[in-house]
Amino acid sequence: QVQLVESGGGLVQAGGSLSLSCSASGDALRTYFIAWFRQAPGKEREFIAAITWGGIPTHYGDSVMGRFTISKDNAKNTVSLQMSSLNPEDTAVYYCAADQQYSRRAPNYAYWGRGTQVTVSS
Repeated sequence: QVQLVESGGGLVQAGGSLSLSCSASGDALRTYFIAWFRQAPGKEREFIAAITWGGIPTHYGDSVMGRFTISKDNAKNTVSLQMSSLNPEDTAVYYCAADQQYSRRAPNYAYWGRGTQVTVSS
């Protein structure tokens, strides 16, 4: 069992930056990939980024490559998502997810947080 709790969402103007955090707890945590997904109203859940607790490799979705950075803090069991150059199309609920195998498909992830809302105003 893995428990995930997201934090850090909010309202930001276009062009701004925001950082999200995912606090993870549970058994055998170091064996899991941690990923970020997002879901906008009426759209499918979209892969954003993923990382292992070893930090290498990291993976990014095409829509955020070069703007978002995923990182982890082993001591705090947290995975962060630093987002920059935000635009209104980034508005969504952002979710943290965990699974023991890497995937870009949301259904493949066994554990999920409840999500945090990110709203980018134009």
